[in-house]
Amino acid sequence: MPEQILLQGKILGTEEFLLAGSTEGRSARSAGEELLAGKSQWITLIGEVLPRALLAELGLARILLGSSGGGQFLVVLPGPEQQEAADKFLHAAAAQIASLSSGHVRLIWAVTDNLGDWAVIRKRLTDQLALQQNAPLSGTGQPVAPEFAPYQRTRDNEHDVYFRDLASKMRDAAVAGWSPEDPGKVGIGEGRHSWPVTNTVSQDGILMARHTAQSEDGKLAAPVQTLARRAQGRSAWGVLRGDVDNFGLRLRRVHSIEEHVPLSVLYKQFFAGELDFICSMPEYWKKVTVIYTGGDDFAVYGAWDALIGLAREIQRVFHLFTQENLKEYPGAEGKTISMAIALAPETYYPLASVYEEAGRHLDLSKAAGKDCIYLLGRILEWRHLGDASELKDTVTRLVQDFRMSRHFLDQLRSLYRHEDEDSQKQRTFRFHRRFNRILSGTRDREFQKLRTHLINELIGRKAAEVKLRPAGLVALEWARLVTEV
Repeated sequence: MPEQILLQGKILGTEEFLLAGSTEGRSARSAGEELLAGKSQWITLIGEVLPRALLAELGLARILLGSSGGGQFLVVLPGPEQQEAADKFLHAAAAQIASLSSGHVRLIWAVTDNLGDWAVIRKRLTDQLALQQNAPLSGTGQPVAPEFAPYQRTRDNEHDVYFRDLASKMRDAAVAGWSPEDPGKVGIGEGRHSWPVTNTVSQDGILMARHTAQSEDGKLAAPVQTLARRAQGRSAWGVLRGDVDNFGLRLRRVHSIEEHVPLSVLYKQFFAGELDFICSMPEYWKKVTVIYTGGDDFAVYGAWDALIGLAREIQRVFHLFTQENLKEYPGAEGKTISMAIALAPETYYPLASVYEEAGRHLDLSKAAGKDCIYLLGRILEWRHLGDASELKDTVTRLVQDFRMSRHFLDQLRSLYRHEDEDSQKQRTFRFHRRFNRILSGTRDREFQKLRTHLINELIGRKAAEVKLRPAGLVALEWARLVTEV
């Protein structure tokens, strides 16, 4: 039996690439949205197209593609004689990828024989990738590494036209292609080799989430200012980012390549398929646009209120997904998901900057605890987000149905500012005195019922001790956004 070779590729620097070259000025920011969309789609497609093109160029069967997408891929080569041709193919692709991304994105790969226990094989691949990642100038195969070549000034937007064009074409594209003349590019509807692009699972197709909220005329992608106007209450937009907790640890615990490949494909199909489907639902389809979906993460931007509802729905569906598909796997690794929402401080604000802020919030959410969401300045467990939603509805009713002034929200929020200043003994008395002053006036029975419910939800049902809940502050900020015109 011929010796099989495993080739694992990895794409690095995607975050820096997406954030590079953000534009300023109102006219330029609209183009910046197209640029970010094109960059993210290129990153998604290059991880899918390259391994398929490699197999096609070597004349190998499609079944030898183990997994692809999410910034990495795994390919099986029938024997060592294909390794030299594969290295040549990937070196050419890596050179153009670095050129297109102005050096931000790097393609690295590792090769090993498919002999021994899977844990040993995986370690050999991981060690090779780590060596290239941590020593980027080693093994370049060139007399002078590009980093030490004479500097040539290039315009930052030299390749921006390609990415913007890719963004506009990919919304309705049916086929993605690849050609050896441009090994680091993805062609739309053309190329020596081509593959269908779908939003459903297909044996030969590339599964990709491409939902885009349309402008009023339905011809273009809706800019962020349009999405902001479609929000309830305050006209604001933001970015939602999510990431599976301990996904890498879950993959490291599988015992064979036969487990590794289906599991990684399963997660990729969930995010690409389910997210696209959820975004097409009536409450979201005109309000949100997908930035990207990966092997264990995703990013979406849109109207602020739709992002909160979308986050709750994705978490609910992901919980059902892991219950059904990972019930045979012990432990919580890979079975929970954390998310974060960042709102733009003003309507005309660079999308890349809000995307970056959402990434920082996501890091905080995952550091504080797994299975959480960063929302409106607080980190909540998912089970408490429902409490915040119900409390928001209560506060909103007090404002809208009983004509409480919006200053009422400021007064309630001030309770949180003073909570830590009071001693434990004085806190209960001062809280109730301030709360009664804020909600004094009418003796309407329904009003009193809402008032009691609000107190219980903010501080709990133990009257002897005041302990303001984080979900209460999220609810107050949420109600502020809903009631603002």
